[in-house]
Amino acid sequence: AEHLCSLYWQNYGLPTVSLRYFTVYGPRQRPDMAFNRFISAALAGETITVYGDGEQQRDFTFIDDAVAANVAAMEVEAAAGGVFNVGGGSVTTVNEVLAIVEAEVGAPLKIEHAETQKGDVVRTSADTTRAREVLGFRPSVSLEEGLARQVTWHR
Repeated sequence: AEHLCSLYWQNYGLPTVSLRYFTVYGPRQRPDMAFNRFISAALAGETITVYGDGEQQRDFTFIDDAVAANVAAMEVEAAAGGVFNVGGGSVTTVNEVLAIVEAEVGAPLKIEHAETQKGDVVRTSADTTRAREVLGFRPSVSLEEGLARQVTWHR
């Protein structure tokens, strides 16, 4: 899809931009997504299932930062035809996320580990250099602040 968009930009002048989002979370997140499931279970005192040992690393991106990247992609003319990674700026383990959720909820979490899911990637990390240089994109919401906002929304 990115290549097709770039070809339309190059061949027909159709200004396209492709954004690659890295694990977006925040209020109103889909109910099947991990943070939503973790927080809902934590607030209800239910067990949280973690696949693998929880040491998988992800670059989590708060929704406000993803929206800011979208707006920049629309407003910056130099973005046309480009492909940009949109990430939160820090790589964190699932276990570290659960520790933050536990602190926000104010109660110990009930965690059970299950077998690692086939095909699960051990680490993702967004190189946002181009997004910074061209779009002026800089994530502004830390994982701690973003999770606090999501817990507040869930409550």
